Amino acid sequence: MDGVAIRLLIVDDHPSFRATARALLEVDGFEVVAEAADGESALAAARATRPEVILLDIQLPDMDGFEVVERLMANGTPPAIVLTSTRDLSEYGTLVDRSGARGFVPKAELSGSTLGALLG
Repeated sequence: MDGVAIRLLIVDDHPSFRATARALLEVDGFEVVAEAADGESALAAARATRPEVILLDIQLPDMDGFEVVERLMANGTPPAIVLTSTRDLSEYGTLVDRSGARGFVPKAELSGSTLGALLG
């Protein structure tokens, strides 16, 4: 990162993953402005905190990440969205590419550099 922290919202229904992601990404210079455990709270947190990036789990209890992306996209200028999952990208077929998200990072490969590479 080059000086200015990128404001990030982490969305995942597992508190342990949110804590791990926060620790990993803050070390690499991201500023975690909020966390959310489901799609509805993610939408509310995005409105309230206006993050530059959302790290978004695909498997959420109330709606899937693809629906969250669709709803964020409908609200004008969405932040950059990076989808994540414990599942392999190939399990989602073309859904990730068609979603409008910036890309996909497997949870096991999450780091500031992998996220930064997708943000370009």
